[in-house]
Amino acid sequence: MSIPFELPPEDREPSPFTGYTRAHWEAVADGLLAAAWRWATPGGALLDLPGRPSRSGVRSDGLEGYARTFLAAAFRVAGAGGADPHGWLERYARGLAAGTRTPGRDDTESWPVILDHDVQGQPMVESASVALGLRLTAPWLWKQLDEDVQDRAEEWLRGALRHTPAPNNWYLFPFTVAGFLESVGRGDAETTAARERALELMETWYRGDGWYADGDGRAFDHYNGWALHLYPVLDAHLSGDGELSGRCGARLRAHLEGYGLMFGADGAPLHFGRSLAYRFAASAAVSLGALTGHTPLTPGASRRLASGSLRHFLERGALTGDGLLSLGWYGPHEPTLQSYSGPASPYWASKAFVALLAPAEHPLWTVREEAAPVEEADRVLALPAPGLLVQATRADGIVRLHNHGSDHVRPHEGETAAENDPHYGRQAYSTRTGPTAPGNAADNHLSVRVAGRGSVRRRLRPLGAGHGDGWGWAASWHRPVFTAGPPMVPGLRVESITVAYGRYELRVHRVVGAPPGARLTHTGWATGPEEPLVSALHPLHGWDAPVDVVRAPQGTAFTRWAQVPRLGGAAGGTSLHVCLATLTGESDAAPLSGAVTGTRVDETSAEVVWADGARTRVSFEPVEVTHTTA
Repeated sequence: MSIPFELPPEDREPSPFTGYTRAHWEAVADGLLAAAWRWATPGGALLDLPGRPSRSGVRSDGLEGYARTFLAAAFRVAGAGGADPHGWLERYARGLAAGTRTPGRDDTESWPVILDHDVQGQPMVESASVALGLRLTAPWLWKQLDEDVQDRAEEWLRGALRHTPAPNNWYLFPFTVAGFLESVGRGDAETTAARERALELMETWYRGDGWYADGDGRAFDHYNGWALHLYPVLDAHLSGDGELSGRCGARLRAHLEGYGLMFGADGAPLHFGRSLAYRFAASAAVSLGALTGHTPLTPGASRRLASGSLRHFLERGALTGDGLLSLGWYGPHEPTLQSYSGPASPYWASKAFVALLAPAEHPLWTVREEAAPVEEADRVLALPAPGLLVQATRADGIVRLHNHGSDHVRPHEGETAAENDPHYGRQAYSTRTGPTAPGNAADNHLSVRVAGRGSVRRRLRPLGAGHGDGWGWAASWHRPVFTAGPPMVPGLRVESITVAYGRYELRVHRVVGAPPGARLTHTGWATGPEEPLVSALHPLHGWDAPVDVVRAPQGTAFTRWAQVPRLGGAAGGTSLHVCLATLTGESDAAPLSGAVTGTRVDETSAEVVWADGARTRVSFEPVEVTHTTA
């Protein structure tokens, strides 16, 4: 699809994979800003973009438009050493003065006040973007403001320090506000307390392997990169705090060891977790690592990932005809969204422009682009801390994520099917497919059916993960939660192990405590009829034959209409169920039926012999996976 603003010509000499250079990034930032500013109020305090409002209301949405685009402008101007050929900072300075003149008033320009997260919390989110934008551009914007405007802005920002954030990454918003205030000589005990509290919580949320939980539960998703790493590492970079930089920088480096593999050869990040309308913000952690030196990736590979992600979305309809980021993935897509998403929400994608803080002479821009990790070789990587298994295949450039640890269920919450979230509850996600919408046939899902009522997967209990040369595994168990009737069946549990080997997925489930007459269904990847992808399942034990195909008319973020392969089988007491799954873009891929030549199963274990002579053995008592080559 065409991009509704002008970009420089491709330059394949420094950028053989994407053709994008630093000039492209500046042009995209300018194009996005110009399109958004057409919808500004006369005083420039609110950018009232068209579209369905969020649950926070249109005034909060207008502030969101100001704050999130300001972040892009700040990265753009600060990265250019203050050069501002389009006069962006003058607009934001004018809007700051208008928005803070009478906060809370119902007029054309006034910003909403910041309150607790459960009362009127969204402005707290936006305060972090305002504060970070002011910090980045302080020499050219903040220091040129009249003192009364500075005082008004400080008073509005301090609302973030005096009210309660949501119990997750939101604590980094007052942290960021406090960092700005301290950077301009306005720090005090209140700013110190906000920063200390956020860093205390970050220590409790860190799980290892470079992954933070987004709060006290087991929510692992893109917020790791575009929030939980971004704010503290960038704060340390701007302030020169060596201690914070050392601790948080080492974690960012560890995160990128695995995260660098989570982009497809086409530039797409994994379609997994919430707030996916932020799109190319997924590359923020990659560029931040290159900027600060806290990365295992080379500058050439870092730029290839970041520019590949940016180009991927620009060329696939992420922008409307008038240059606005739509609410969705490629184009508008309602099932991708959350209730907090409003017309300006996608502009958290501005975080990707942290890349522009690296000046033109930085290796991120001067070193020749190199292949992305998925383009170098087939890889399987286990991440035990978050309970994730990454599987990448070079031939088709697809990356798959097998989820045995991220559930987005807070510790204090009960498990209810009403809160089932397709962006966490499915067993697998990829860079080429999305989950089907609620009400449609669920992809990558095991459902226990009792008295005709199906179950969903909510709270996950990881059982381990590991990998070897070219293979890996991850395991978890859950209590099936039913969509109708009694929510749970006493004693019923499902233990699941996924083994990735090449393009194959060996999926093994042990169902314990199933009542007589229970049935199982198990589905594979959701694909569209016009997509050059093959999704297949093949039963090995405990499933009926043949495989059937069910339809998902609401499609996915990738296709308007989808179909899903499905297996069925009987369960009762304790039973073991084994199948193969695959998602591949290889047009000449051999059928799944020939991938395994032998299967042996008992009540607690299964062993398969692969066509190449390798053997994989899966055991549940204790949970253990071994793989031996021929």
